[in-house]
Amino acid sequence: MKPRLLDLFCGAGGAAMGYYRAGFEVVGVDIAQQKNYPFEFHQADAMAFPLEGFDAIHASPPCQAYVQRNKNLVTKHPRLIAPTRDRLQKTGLPYVIENVEGSPLIWPMMLCGTMFGLPLRRHRLFESNAELRYPRNESGAPLRCNHWGTVAHGQFAAVYGKGGKGPRRGAGVRDAGPLPGAPTWEDAMGIDWMSAKELTQAIPPAYTEHIGKHLMAALIPEGIE
Repeated sequence: MKPRLLDLFCGAGGAAMGYYRAGFEVVGVDIAQQKNYPFEFHQADAMAFPLEGFDAIHASPPCQAYVQRNKNLVTKHPRLIAPTRDRLQKTGLPYVIENVEGSPLIWPMMLCGTMFGLPLRRHRLFESNAELRYPRNESGAPLRCNHWGTVAHGQFAAVYGKGGKGPRRGAGVRDAGPLPGAPTWEDAMGIDWMSAKELTQAIPPAYTEHIGKHLMAALIPEGIE
């Protein structure tokens, strides 16, 4: 039987797919209906959903209050990282909390699409009570960001808003879309089941597949490669 992972604030399931590929049975919870979520889903308040019956928990509390332009301002967006952490710590289970750069996570690991060969600059932070290690190259050295290309030259995708300033196809065109041959949002994220809006909020499954192996190691002491 596969270990069960609870995916709180799940969105359309980018993180869930990575954990599934790492070997978990995944159950998602979100306050909004998620018709494209690929696994068992419950529409409910993530801060009140029962935590019993699971082997590990992932949570992605809303990030809007922590993005650079909002984090020092009075905002209507909730700040749920601390209360989420409190709930998860009380379970005694292995857990992961994900959020954006600038969020108040404790000793987080930062992952970027370029660490996984994705044409994507998408930094996300991951806090955990399990030991997390960075992806490594063939010689065993930890991988770091490799922002070798640009969106403007068609080598990377900007999966947010309208795709950033993007490559300009004509004078005065700010959001003209990708150049021919540039990576699509779906290819850059490694996701093929979401809408464009859902993609802008998603975590690439490559990130959580990597993290999921470390959670498995916490549950199964034999460890990982």
